[in-house]
Amino acid sequence: MPDQAAGGGGHRAAPVHTDPDEVPLLTALSALADPVRIQLIRDLAGSAEWTRSCGSFDVPVGKAALSHHFAVLRGAGLVEQRDQGPKRVNRLRREEFETRFPGLLDLLLRADNAD
Repeated sequence: MPDQAAGGGGHRAAPVHTDPDEVPLLTALSALADPVRIQLIRDLAGSAEWTRSCGSFDVPVGKAALSHHFAVLRGAGLVEQRDQGPKRVNRLRREEFETRFPGLLDLLLRADNAD
């Protein structure tokens, strides 16, 4: 119970992360096919690692849907999350994902692909 007092009480369990080496191509493509997830990835790509909390993204979905989108991105090996006090912060696993799927993120992040 000391963890609850230190961590703000009632905070969810630490997220489970998928190693990009274990991600099938179709899982990665599926994760990158949603406009909200694309926006999350683009925002993370333009931010320093571990500086963006989940609530700092300007996307047109509620908290539950946002949690789902982050779970999909974690499951595809694209995002890593950790808790810092009451906030969950994120980083794009760019290097690891690039090793698994060379060029895929660069293609997604190209300016001419912006909506």
